Amino acid sequence: MSKPAKSQWDFGELFPTEQTRKVLSVSELTAQVKRLLEKQIGQVWVTGEVTNLRAQSSGHIYFTLKDATSQLRSIASTREAVLSCVLFRSAGIAHRELLQDGQKVLLQGDVTVYEARGQYQLIVRAVELQGVGALQIAFEKLKQKLAAEGLFAPERKRPLPKYPQRIGLVTSPTGAAIRDVLHVVQRRNPGLAIILAPCRVQGEGAAEEIAEAIRLLNEFSIGQASRLSPSEKSQRQAGSLSYVDLILVTRGGGSLEDLWAFNEEVVARAIFESAIPVVSAVGHEIDFTISDFVADVRAATPSAAAEIITEGVFASRQLVTDLTQRMMRAHPRRRLNEFLQRLDDLQTGLSRCAKQGAREQRVAWRNLATRLSRVRPKQLLKQRCELLKASRRRLRELALVRFKDLKTGLAATEARLHLLGPEQVLSRGYSITMDAASGKVLRDAQKVKAGQRLKTRLKVGEVLSRAESASAKPSSKNN
Repeated sequence: MSKPAKSQWDFGELFPTEQTRKVLSVSELTAQVKRLLEKQIGQVWVTGEVTNLRAQSSGHIYFTLKDATSQLRSIASTREAVLSCVLFRSAGIAHRELLQDGQKVLLQGDVTVYEARGQYQLIVRAVELQGVGALQIAFEKLKQKLAAEGLFAPERKRPLPKYPQRIGLVTSPTGAAIRDVLHVVQRRNPGLAIILAPCRVQGEGAAEEIAEAIRLLNEFSIGQASRLSPSEKSQRQAGSLSYVDLILVTRGGGSLEDLWAFNEEVVARAIFESAIPVVSAVGHEIDFTISDFVADVRAATPSAAAEIITEGVFASRQLVTDLTQRMMRAHPRRRLNEFLQRLDDLQTGLSRCAKQGAREQRVAWRNLATRLSRVRPKQLLKQRCELLKASRRRLRELALVRFKDLKTGLAATEARLHLLGPEQVLSRGYSITMDAASGKVLRDAQKVKAGQRLKTRLKVGEVLSRAESASAKPSSKNN
């Protein structure tokens, strides 16, 4: 029996049923992703900037690592690429203190997935500062060691001589630093003597050569100072017992590896033991070396160091130039001419003020005279007297009118009171009955008791009576 032909609308193969496709739960998918990451990626080195650092009471450290350079920003998204990291307490890692917000670090760790959140993260196994690795760690260790010994103490820093006559220069004779220093010295203090102690400033053995050059300059200074004549010694600056006034240790910029010779302990010890003040100018303004911390003065660049060394002489030359100009301006004849000119100005101003004052006084006098002529005190007094008489007359008339009005009102009130008085009621035939004993007016017959003595007031005279009985309709029988 042949199978029936399939319809062109039969999509059964395109949409498989539950029995033909594998369905994973979220947990199963997360577990597969975790195994895949740990197998395919495993342990990696990654660099970035630490953010959102949280140190738990359990000893574990959680933080986020974000790209510190490009920040992986795309057109479709402005979010920074971030990586969740965890450093467990059990991990035997030194330099945990390097983990700080904003610190750029280099991390070694295992990439995995935290299944509870379905979030991939890095389990940290090693921590180094970004780009410098072991050198930066060695730098920090030596820095802490020398600081603890007091090599960086501010109280041991010596001031530089203000007017140095000879300086020792420790640098490479072929580098850019020596050209920069000579250029600045030639421009600002051409008479400054420079004693070069050449040495390598980079590579293996450079640190020992730098330290040896510093020691040679100290020995040379002591030897030359002992040969000075008494007159030459008296010409030396007060407090200066050496032939060389200061030592400049310098080189141009470069990477941390290029500048490392100036981070060696042997150089730091040589600077610390130098009897001559030392200026350190290594690299660019943003570069700091151990020699900068030990030296008496740190300069940002070789050129800046040369400017610091020559500042006293340069400022003095500028002061002499300024004083010469000031002396020319302060010549007696010039000062006298200035005073004479000032006197002329004052005389002119005084004359102008006197004329102006007289003119203002004349105008004021005219104004007062005009105002006085307009006032005429006699005529004004006569007008005020007439006004006073008229006011008095009006006041008297008003008082009379007011008195008449009040008198008329009083008579009208008296007439109204007379009409309302009891005498007028009695005159119309009415009477008023009162209790003879108390004089209280009786208004209700029911309240009159039999035998009560009554007094009735008529228009003319009064009638005394005694009540026999009381009823709703009051009636009384006069005795």
